[in-house]
Amino acid sequence: MDDAAATTLDSDATRERDAMVRDQIQARGVADPRVANIMRVVPRHLFVPAEDRAHAYEDCALPIGHGATISQPIVVATMLEALHLDGMERVLEIGTGSGYSTALLCELAGEVWSIELDAHLAQRAADLLRKLGYRDRLHLRAGHGEEGWPSAGPFDRIVLGCAPPHVPKPLLEQLADGGRLVAPVGPKDRQKLVAVERHGARFTKTDLGDVRFVPLRESDG
Repeated sequence: MDDAAATTLDSDATRERDAMVRDQIQARGVADPRVANIMRVVPRHLFVPAEDRAHAYEDCALPIGHGATISQPIVVATMLEALHLDGMERVLEIGTGSGYSTALLCELAGEVWSIELDAHLAQRAADLLRKLGYRDRLHLRAGHGEEGWPSAGPFDRIVLGCAPPHVPKPLLEQLADGGRLVAPVGPKDRQKLVAVERHGARFTKTDLGDVRFVPLRESDG
C-alpha cells in the first residue's frame, strides 16, 4: 500500500470514529468527555478481524473468534463511564478479548492488569497492544478470571467483559475500599450491567440496565 492510500484509509477511519462517538455514544447519553475523546482516537478497526473491518464502527458487537466478541461501542463507553476513572487508578480487567477495551483503559487509568481465559486471544491481544505502544503500566496474562489477580491487588477499579451468574467473591475481596466494580451479571438471557462500590465490609450495587455478554467461564470447582 502506498502512502497516499494509507493516508486515505486513516482519514476514513478518523471520520468513522467521530461519527461513532457523536451518533452512537454521545447521542445516547454518555457524557464523560475523556471517554468520548479517547474513543475518537483508539483505532477500533485494528481489533476486529480483517473480514469484518468494514463494520468496525457500526452500532453492533462483532465476533473475534474463539467464541468471543468485541462489544458494541455504546456498551464499551457506558462501562468506561461507569468506572469513574480519573487517570490514576489501578484497574483489573477480566476478559481481555480483542484488547480494545484494554487499550482504552490504558489511556484512561493509571495501571491495568488484564486476564483472558483463551490463550490464543490473550497472545493476539498482547501482540497488538505491544505493537500499538501499550507496554508501560500494562500487565496481561492468560488465566481464569473469577480468581482475579491476588498478588497485584487491591484494585481501585475492576471491570468484567464477560458475565458471571453473580460477582465472584475473590473479585470483591480484591476491590479496594472505596473502589468500584462494573460487570454484566446474570444468566445468558437475563443479564444486568451493575456497578458495585465497596465501603469497608459493605458493598452497594447500582443497576445500569440490560445487556448481553458472553458468559464468564469458571474454572473447575
